[in-house]
Amino acid sequence: MPGIVNIGFEENNELENLKSDIKNTESYEKEEENNVPKKTFDLLTTTRNALEACISRHRKVIKFLGLILLNSLVVIYFAFASDYWVKNKESNNCGFCWCNGYGMLLLLLGFTYSGLFYYCVVKRYFAKSICRLFQPVGRYIESLKKTRYGFRMFVTVIYLLILTAIVAFLIIDTLHSTRRLISGLGVVILLLLGWIFSKHPAHINWRPVLCGMIMQFLFGLFTIRWSVGRDIFDCISNKITIFLDYAKEGDEFIFSEELVQKGIFAFSVIPVIFFFSCFIQILYYIGVMQWVVMKFGWALQCIMGTTICESLNCVSNTFIGMTESLLLIKPYVNKLTSSEIHAVMCSGFASVSGSVFAAYVKFGADPAHLLIASVMSAPAALCYSKLFYPETEESQTDSENIQLEKSNDSGILDAASNGALAAIPVILGIIANIIAFISFVAFINGIFFWFGQLLGFNDWRFQYFLSKIFMPLSWIMGVPWKECEDVGYLIGIKTVVNEFIAYKELGVYKKQKRLSSRSEAIATYALCGFSNPACIGIMIGALSNLAPNKKKEITAVTMRAFIAGSAVCFLTASVAGMLIDDDISSNKFNTTSNYTLDYSQKI
Repeated sequence: MPGIVNIGFEENNELENLKSDIKNTESYEKEEENNVPKKTFDLLTTTRNALEACISRHRKVIKFLGLILLNSLVVIYFAFASDYWVKNKESNNCGFCWCNGYGMLLLLLGFTYSGLFYYCVVKRYFAKSICRLFQPVGRYIESLKKTRYGFRMFVTVIYLLILTAIVAFLIIDTLHSTRRLISGLGVVILLLLGWIFSKHPAHINWRPVLCGMIMQFLFGLFTIRWSVGRDIFDCISNKITIFLDYAKEGDEFIFSEELVQKGIFAFSVIPVIFFFSCFIQILYYIGVMQWVVMKFGWALQCIMGTTICESLNCVSNTFIGMTESLLLIKPYVNKLTSSEIHAVMCSGFASVSGSVFAAYVKFGADPAHLLIASVMSAPAALCYSKLFYPETEESQTDSENIQLEKSNDSGILDAASNGALAAIPVILGIIANIIAFISFVAFINGIFFWFGQLLGFNDWRFQYFLSKIFMPLSWIMGVPWKECEDVGYLIGIKTVVNEFIAYKELGVYKKQKRLSSRSEAIATYALCGFSNPACIGIMIGALSNLAPNKKKEITAVTMRAFIAGSAVCFLTASVAGMLIDDDISSNKFNTTSNYTLDYSQKI
């Protein structure tokens, strides 16, 4: 019996051992199965780390190979484009087609590779040698500056020669169109008023005043009188029109093609600002905007002798809005003198931002004239601000301690999204202002009409009195007397209400053919500025927020800056009036305002 029990006990032990072996085998197989993805993951991680280490060790080689590949693709593309152009040039009526076809490709590649050659070769390896070459000239100029009258006499002679050449050119150029000299009278009167009512007439530094006027005239001469300059700006304005018309794709997707094609303001004009603001923010993210602003600001500072903050703000106003421009000099606003604050505000009032440029074009304003007005107003703003409020303090900012802030966006998509969202308050402000001010003007019209009706005058309107007040100003800018009342009304609306309403009315005038082409052009220049009551509040609020301890100085110079900004717009219109004749205004600059885009041939 005990033997039988022992045998059964042994059999049970064998069964338990067998079960244990089976479990161990199964668990081992499961571990092997679990280790397969783990081993694969470890292999991928090791491969990735090795690849990253290889890239890190040979970064320069990879970058060099990438550049070779990119440039090889460019050369191949250019070769195929050249071959296609050679085979089809006989059927191409415009030859190189500098604005659209093969010529545009040549210009783009030429400018791109010239810039790369300068920054990668000339500036890196030859900059010091070039500087040493011109050191004797620099030392001579510095020694001349130290003499009591030598440098001043030299500069005076140069200015007199340039001004004499300008006057001689105008006399010869206007022999068959003497009425254009009336615009020259406008320039003289506006500058004379600026000097008479200057804050500190005895402290006027004439260098920025004279340089600003000369630069404005030369810009106008290049873009208006010279056929090459006209063609360049006509091409640029065409490209701007095409670029802005891409916004129609988004408009039609949201609002339907029917609403957009009807030209309803809310569905065809306003949405373009979203697209343009998005694009500007992308340029700001990749650093293009800061580079352009810094280079042009440095050039203005060297030529005109203005401070770097004034120059930077003035140039940036040509590309972005007046409040956005203030952010570029945000860290230095507290250090600005009263004259610098005045110059900053004047530049803002005398210019328009790129984000609303599209709206003016949609109203019917010629993009070429708007673009030229923006360029011409930049030096004129510094010129008139330094005439109207001269510097009497020592500036605390210079080019060595100015650093432009970088974008806070995390990527291009983030920049595009933030740019589109940043347009929301701009658009809401435009809509609110237009609704409020059109309604207010209608209300004022009703009051004037009621008072006039009691006296038997049924034509009393707010527009009627504005047109009468600004008629003399329109005349000295070069507008024929019979059209001065209409242009005077536009100037009055722009000054008392805002430029949106004025450009809207100008678009109506153009459709009704109430003005000549030359008067339309002069009006476009005169209206191109933010000098209106609403922008006064915007400017004070923005500057006071950036520099609370400067609020007293800001409010003290605001009205002077507003008047100066308005005068700059009229000064630009007067200079343009001296250079524009009926042939130029009708034949050269009206090609873009009625430009229509075939979406199948955009590119």
